[in-house]
Amino acid sequence: MTHFNAEIISIGDEMIGGARLDTNTQWLSRRLAELGVDVQYHTTVGDTLAHNTDVFRIALRRADIVVATGGLGPTRDDLTREAIAEALGRPLKLDEASLRHIESMFSRRGRDMPERNQVQAMFPLGSKPIVNPQGTAPGIDMVATRDDGTESRIFALPGVPAEMKTMFDQSVAPTIMASGGGIKTIRHAVLKFFGTGESDMEQRLGDMIARDRQPRVGITVSSATISLRISAIANTESECEALIAATREDIMQRVGDLYFGDGESFEQHHAVDQILKRMGGRLAVIELGRAAPLGNWFATLGDTPAFAGGVSLAKVDDLVRLTGTTPSSEENQTLADCFDVISERFQADWILLVNEYPDLQNMVDQVMPASEVTFTVRDPQGQQSSLTERLGGHPSIVQPRIAKAALMFLRQRLAKK
Repeated sequence: MTHFNAEIISIGDEMIGGARLDTNTQWLSRRLAELGVDVQYHTTVGDTLAHNTDVFRIALRRADIVVATGGLGPTRDDLTREAIAEALGRPLKLDEASLRHIESMFSRRGRDMPERNQVQAMFPLGSKPIVNPQGTAPGIDMVATRDDGTESRIFALPGVPAEMKTMFDQSVAPTIMASGGGIKTIRHAVLKFFGTGESDMEQRLGDMIARDRQPRVGITVSSATISLRISAIANTESECEALIAATREDIMQRVGDLYFGDGESFEQHHAVDQILKRMGGRLAVIELGRAAPLGNWFATLGDTPAFAGGVSLAKVDDLVRLTGTTPSSEENQTLADCFDVISERFQADWILLVNEYPDLQNMVDQVMPASEVTFTVRDPQGQQSSLTERLGGHPSIVQPRIAKAALMFLRQRLAKK
């Protein structure tokens, strides 16, 4: 496959001024890498025509593929089309088909198209529109010949993430693949893991995450959950699937003990839900302290027979009062009595207790020191198992990390049944 390099340009005063987080560049970097494109530059520029023109001129000289987002709206500060035209010395020309598409978008919404929106159908001479099925801003596909006779290709897309992603996947990615030596197919698989840090995961994977490996294995971390994304490029779907299967087997041999499922949005509470459904079990969660992420996550599953409900309280004493039990000198006995009541009230045969989430009130910009937190699981036979860990971290992730560690412990107990 031809190895292209790329530059991503993010356009808008809101990006330069920090008023909006640039998630488009992050997403595009990953998608381009999955296509075998080497992203070498990220550029952010405000809504000034001269600055935009300079940015495109520089990008065209040094990048085979230039992907820009933003600046395609109808207002006077949307300057991407003018900047590309100036950078290439081309006039703007009205594309009638794009104009009809924009008019039809307004018509479907029961509105007349404002005259200003006509500018969105103007394209640098020699460029092609990129269809936008969701909005009124078509993209721009333009090939530019450099002084040395080589070519650079510009793809200008809207800044609205949903529109940009659809247009990239439907139009830009296939175009890049078609120009890459006859490669026809790309397939992905995402494997999810929990229970170690990113550096340890990288060490265990070794050369599997090398940038020149095929299939490519990318690693990302979000709130202590690690995702490994396998990207296979080949001539046929079956070849891609074979490459993914072999790579998956290798990954599982190295870090399979931390694996809990597949899918970009798949999380541990989904895995627990699936396990309990297979077992015919029902879970109640009890969360003590100043957070209740488990209850929130399970609630997003909707009406599932596997989740009986959750209780969020400040202290164990509150749990005792809620259940109307008599405190015992033995903490395990106190919990057992409380669990009996919760199990009966919620019709739950499994119970997970987190004792307790830390108070983060005064930890806004500080790292939370590691502190002890105990997880207790009660199974359908009334047996209690507990695990105490020392967990800390940045305030933005420490409570989700605790909840995910609790789910990992629960999954381990479920696996023994």
